[in-house]
Order: sequence, then C-alpha cells, then structure tokens
Amino acid sequence: MYIGSAEEVLSHHPLIGEKNHVQLIFTSPPFPLNRKKKYGNKQGEKYIDWLAGLAGLFRSYLRENGSIVMEMGNAWEPGKPVMSTLAMKALLAFQEEGKFHLCQELISHNPARLPSPAQWVNVERIRLKDSFTRLWWMSPSDRPKADNRRVLKEYSESMKKLLKLGKYNHGKRPSEHKIGEKSFLKNNGGAIPGNVLTVGEEESIPSTVLEIANTRANDPYQNYCRTKELAPHPARMPLELPLFFIKFLTEEDDLVLDSFAGSNTTGEAAEFLHRRWISIEASPEYAESSRGRFQQLTLL
Repeated sequence: MYIGSAEEVLSHHPLIGEKNHVQLIFTSPPFPLNRKKKYGNKQGEKYIDWLAGLAGLFRSYLRENGSIVMEMGNAWEPGKPVMSTLAMKALLAFQEEGKFHLCQELISHNPARLPSPAQWVNVERIRLKDSFTRLWWMSPSDRPKADNRRVLKEYSESMKKLLKLGKYNHGKRPSEHKIGEKSFLKNNGGAIPGNVLTVGEEESIPSTVLEIANTRANDPYQNYCRTKELAPHPARMPLELPLFFIKFLTEEDDLVLDSFAGSNTTGEAAEFLHRRWISIEASPEYAESSRGRFQQLTLL
C-alpha cells in the first residue's frame, strides 16, 4: 500500500512504471457529500472538478481493455429533504473527461443499512431510507475484458425443477418474445446475475463470493484495530463488492488498483483471488489499520 493522495502517488511515484498495465481500477472515492466527514470528502461543485481531473490520470494506467468500477453514494441538499445531483454530475464529468464508455450501471443494495438521512426518515418521516449506492463500470474500450460465467449465481429452485423435468410453457409471449421449445433446457452451471447486487443475499451475488466474504467477516480487521488502538475506517466497503467485480473483470495475475483504499477491502479481495494489487490511501492511520486485513497472511 502507498500512503498519499491519489494524485500525488499516481503522478510522482515510481508507480508510474505500471502505466498501461492495470486491468481493473476498483475504487470508492469519498462521496460528494454536502457536509464534511472526517475521512476527507470534498464538497459541492469542487468535488465534481476534482473527480473529473483524475480521469486522464486513471486512464493512463489502464490497459486498453481494462475497466474502472467506481462506487458512488448519494448526497442530500444541506438542511432540506431534497436529493442532490452531485453524485450523478460527478460521475458524468469523470466519464466525459476520460472519454470512457459507460459499460453498465449497477446498484449495490444494502437492506441492513441504517435509516438515513435521519431527520427526514426517522424524525419527520417524510422520506424513505437511502439504502443503495451506484457503481459505474467504465472502460476506454467498448469491449473490455469481462466474463459473466465467472460470477454465475446458483439457479433458483424453480429453474432447477425446470431442468429436471425438461419441459415448460414455450411459444410466443405477450412481450412478443418467442421462447423456443428447448431455450431454457441447457444447464449453464448457474444464472447470470442482474445489475442490482444485494449485499449479503445469495439471490444477487454468487454463493462462492459470499462464502469468501462471510469467512473473512469474522473480522481480523476490527480485531487488529482494537488491539492496536486504531480507529477503524468509518465507511468500509462490503467485501462482496470487490470480490464480485474482480472475478468478473479480471483473471489470475492481473493487476488491480484501488486509488482510495480506506481499509483496503479491495486489496484483501484481490489477494484472495490471486490477483496482483496496488492500493493508495491518504491517511497513514487508515493505512496502518488495513494491515489487520492480512493478519492471517504473510503479506504486509
């Protein structure tokens, strides 16, 4: 892990030797909130300019068939029960500045997330809780390396029954789709996930990914923070997300970069999946606490 801002490390460090070698940049920059958080988010229009300014630098590190997956949370106007459009403006500005193709937009849904914004959801009861973040998958290429066969989820019980029986109601549907007599009788080893990923539920994330995530959730990271009297990062990413995208968009020995590492969930996921990885974190304290993710390994 490198300590420093993404701009500093990517511009002035020997890491420059990795230009055009990164297969996946998977990262979650500080969200574009309209009030300051202690982990260093920028505010308002300055955030849009800052994120767009990173696009060219990020692109210089990517392989031509590489991908960027950027997670972005929502923002609210200060003091008002009104959503801000900063997150969407920032993503669009980044995408346009880097001349990236938007391969797909995905949603990370966390049903266990605490109700927020508290004033509008809990106190006045005039809004619903904010329980999702956006993930934009972008690439210099319109056909980046990707294979959804690596992230198949388990078939539903009804699909398993259909495969066993070998028959179903085929023919033309009201939507005008024509379903052939044997269209759904091939066992492909699992179902293709949708673009809404529900954290912690096998229905949307492959069980193999969840098994790894749940095993590691026993949580050497938080144990390490307590032992060393370090503050854990307040906005830790669910391990399922980097596991999913690293499996989907890279192969073994590919290079994965996280430019806003936080507690280094991406590095942990990459290590488990036998990918090379580079992480960058501006806070020395959070960088130190991330060592707790690797206490059962001989990595750091």
